Amino acid sequence: MPQFPYKSFCWSLGTTSFRTKSFNKTIEEQLKLLRQFWSLSENKNEVWNANDKLQTRYYEFMKLNNFVVGEANNKPKDAREKTSGLVDLGIIYDNRRITPAGEALLAICDSNDFVDNNLFQIDKDSFIYYLKQLLKVSNDINSETVRPFIILIYVLFKLETLTLDEFTYLLPLCVDKESTDRIIDEVSKLRTDASNLDEIIINQLLSMSNYKNALDYFINNLVSEETIMDIGMNRKSRSYDKPYYSLYKELESIYLYHHIDREYDLYEATKRVNIGGWWRSYLFDTSSSSKIRNDLISHLNSTRFDSVVSEEEFKRTFFELMHLFKAKATLSDYKDLNRRYFKTSDVVLFIDDEVKLDTLPKSILDSVALSLYEKAFVKSDDLFNDVSLAQIDKSLDIEESNLLKLVSKSLGTEVSSLEEAQAKIQDERYSRFHHLLDSKFTNDKLLTLLNHFENRDDDEIQRMVTDNADIPTIFEYILGIIWYKVSEMKGKILDYLKLSLDADLLPKTHAGGGEADIVYEYPACEYYPKHSVLLEATLADNTNQRRMEMEPVSRHLGQHLLRTGDLKSYCVFLTTFLHINVVSDFRSRKTTPYYDSQDYSRHVDGMKIIPVQTSELRKILNQNTTYKELYPLFEAAYISNEPPHLWYEKTIVNKLGD
Repeated sequence: MPQFPYKSFCWSLGTTSFRTKSFNKTIEEQLKLLRQFWSLSENKNEVWNANDKLQTRYYEFMKLNNFVVGEANNKPKDAREKTSGLVDLGIIYDNRRITPAGEALLAICDSNDFVDNNLFQIDKDSFIYYLKQLLKVSNDINSETVRPFIILIYVLFKLETLTLDEFTYLLPLCVDKESTDRIIDEVSKLRTDASNLDEIIINQLLSMSNYKNALDYFINNLVSEETIMDIGMNRKSRSYDKPYYSLYKELESIYLYHHIDREYDLYEATKRVNIGGWWRSYLFDTSSSSKIRNDLISHLNSTRFDSVVSEEEFKRTFFELMHLFKAKATLSDYKDLNRRYFKTSDVVLFIDDEVKLDTLPKSILDSVALSLYEKAFVKSDDLFNDVSLAQIDKSLDIEESNLLKLVSKSLGTEVSSLEEAQAKIQDERYSRFHHLLDSKFTNDKLLTLLNHFENRDDDEIQRMVTDNADIPTIFEYILGIIWYKVSEMKGKILDYLKLSLDADLLPKTHAGGGEADIVYEYPACEYYPKHSVLLEATLADNTNQRRMEMEPVSRHLGQHLLRTGDLKSYCVFLTTFLHINVVSDFRSRKTTPYYDSQDYSRHVDGMKIIPVQTSELRKILNQNTTYKELYPLFEAAYISNEPPHLWYEKTIVNKLGD
């Protein structure tokens, strides 16, 4: 029996078992849990590998700390899978002990200080951990090494951008210098319609000896279930490919022997194949089985099978499509993981189905792409260590004068200082942010999101915004956007948002958390004096809202007033549900002193806190109410003497109208 072994044809970052939402937060929380777990006396001297009891204990530890829910069928396996991605990235060893690189990330999380202070102007964790680690991470492809992030940098250096399809289906095929050069050349042809995506993938597969040998064998032998399983080269079990035999026979019946009445049998045969959806979308113009059953002939697409005239042509076509769809299914499955990992670096943009490097990182990485590429197929000895950029590659040791030249070239305008460069880059970020508002966060979409927050449609919220942040963080982010629109898009909203944003300017959540406030600053004008507004957001309701928000909101505002001395500043408390006793407490703060706990001589006599429910925020957005109209409304509500149980309805709801 001939053996055609499965060989990897692509790279991927992480494993599909480590597919998780709130990616940054999950990784950081997992590291903290591992540190706690290994510090326990019963675990200190234990060995992880081949130790089901210890791995089960870690699963239970994750469950105790609310990191996993439910009950895994195989607890040791689940414990291994939940930590496997961290091994791949070099922040824990295979024995699940934390590496020096992991310790560096933990130090950032413990300090809760993610503000950038590095060459790339990205969050500390993205720089120290994700960017530097990704530069070192490698895949083993058939006993050879490839570093995916360096491949991405080099390909973007050559091509400037990638479409999402090119990123998904072609970039991971760059597994050595020969294939990388070929893919770059083929992408250039693809963009001039001199090639097509499927042909590129098929040609790449057929450049590998196992595929070539399997095709030759298939063409020259009788077709049976055994033959199909032989040439399927399934990486899990050859028996998974058994259903392809009936698919082959039905295709043969229709396209080689023209028995068109077998069309519905063909549809049924695709359903027995593991990735039958790829075949159905290729063969049929509808996904409706009833339409296919009732009108057989009219629902076949034009395909490559239409032109086959011999058994050899038919076999070749079947073989190529079989492996094309397998490859595309695999690459499609890896796309999300590759995107998640690359995004942690905060240097890669995924905008409008286009992949490219952010402005400042592009300036730097383009200048070192060729030097880095020399290490693209060599394993790093420093994967587990926290090393400098220069230790990863000496070309990354860039002096300030050279950096300014690089940025000037990238921006197309001369910059003479880092401050000027940062200002130019910030202008570019605001341009991208405004594009984001126009495309992703129109008023209609913001109103829809407010409904989802009120109903706690969490999956839909993350689908519309990002799944790299938890729901409370997304709520703060969306409220910040709404307030920016209410403020007629004036002010430095990207500074006012006390949230971590990724390169695409979408929110991300850290394990350590961060400041909850959005501090919006207003200069003096004819409508109001100079002041700041602290936006405090919560999704807590009923009793939880009283316990969680009454003290923190007043404390944040009180400390702000004491620190700045700006007594015109106030707080707007935004929530999906407003508890009556929260309203009562905030109204009492109008006349309640707030003291500096370290110096009682320092105090403010009262505080202005305006609670607003999302139902009223929806009115503000619908009516295009601006902040210069809200300021006097809020001021009148603040000085009102209405009792708390009537105050909100009379001074906020009624004044905003229907």
